[in-house]
Amino acid sequence: MHPVLFHIGSILIPSYGALAAVGVLLALFLAQRTARIARVDATLVWNLSVVSVFAAIVAQRLLLIAANWSALRRHPAWMLTLAMVHHPLLAATGILFGAIAAACYARWRRMPPLPTADALAAPFALGLAFEQFGALLAGSGFGIDASPKLPWAVTYSSGLAARWSGTPLGIPLHPVQAYAALAFLALAVFLFLWMPALQQPGDAAGLCLMGIGAIVFLTETWRDPEGRGFVFNGALDAPQIAAALLVIAAGFVLRQRKARA
Repeated sequence: MHPVLFHIGSILIPSYGALAAVGVLLALFLAQRTARIARVDATLVWNLSVVSVFAAIVAQRLLLIAANWSALRRHPAWMLTLAMVHHPLLAATGILFGAIAAACYARWRRMPPLPTADALAAPFALGLAFEQFGALLAGSGFGIDASPKLPWAVTYSSGLAARWSGTPLGIPLHPVQAYAALAFLALAVFLFLWMPALQQPGDAAGLCLMGIGAIVFLTETWRDPEGRGFVFNGALDAPQIAAALLVIAAGFVLRQRKARA
């Protein structure tokens, strides 16, 4: 695959960062449409999204700097390569701090919680889809060995993929990033098309959390297990635990919105 999307002189543009950025932009524009459907101020939703994305990026960068401080002190230029790093802990950190920033902004501007969450549901799923497409090109979060070779298996040959993400070269792998990306994209389309038929505020948000949890839990079956934090004697990994918690949170959101009916 292609961990580098293209070069501008001596500057390289990593596929993962570029696709993730495209996903963020598309999600921001989609949020303008979903905000109107959810009857939330589209300008406030835009501002909230920008604040959330900025908080997520800052949190991820600070975590990377803290974890690699000794190396970065010796090689300051490596700071420019941090945007190429993909790891489940970074993703979790970004989502956590992004959600905290979004909640704080929504509370400050007195935005209605459930309709605001509904407006963000489909855009968030769309952003995750592009993030996973970028991971597929970069070789990040790669899948398990697909031998005997599946017709749709991917085989990486780029030394940069091995250097940046530890991707095994010359071995057919399950394109688990594509599995996740297509599932997230289908979820985003479903939520967007279904929003006009919302019965209660919180429906889209609850289904989004439930769908994301189910997708992560299932696709982890085909991801390489290294560094993913196994628990219960290897029965589950850390992302699957987080996915289960998302499904529980989805049930809470759906229960809350019924209680307010």
